[in-house]
Amino acid sequence: MNAIDKSMSSDISLGLLLEALAASPHLPLVFHYDGRSVKPGYHVTEVKAGQFSALDCGANPEAWPEIFVQLWDVEEEGRTHMPASKFAAIIKKVTEHVRLDGSAKLTFEVSDGIRPMQLYCASSPSIRDGTIHVELLARAASCKPRDRWLAEQAHTAACCAPTTASCCG
Repeated sequence: MNAIDKSMSSDISLGLLLEALAASPHLPLVFHYDGRSVKPGYHVTEVKAGQFSALDCGANPEAWPEIFVQLWDVEEEGRTHMPASKFAAIIKKVTEHVRLDGSAKLTFEVSDGIRPMQLYCASSPSIRDGTIHVELLARAASCKPRDRWLAEQAHTAACCAPTTASCCG
């Protein structure tokens, strides 16, 4: 099994995406969003890095790096989906001018030039029919204190539920 077929988080970093793409650089890279594939003429129109500081709704300070990759979903006659190596080359070119943290949260901004840009996170790359497919999932708003509480509850339930084994600590 190559790296691209491994199960990955539904919110992967740029570093993990590039690592997965490196396993099959010659294959076409197709992003999917809102139930459709990007058109063969899509462009990576902008890559930007940001460092964010915030206060969440529970008055907890938050800080994180984030990388935004903007996709322009257009059809161009005679074009095919770009190979994974071209996407990687675009990112490499950006790193000559902008510091990109490979572990940063990765957000895709996608528009067809008519509809407003929408925000997505990248899911597990997979190879199907000789093509690398990357699902883009809508990035929803969330309440970070609630998310942390739910994660703690899930961990407690999974970790310390009555079993024949001793409770993990």
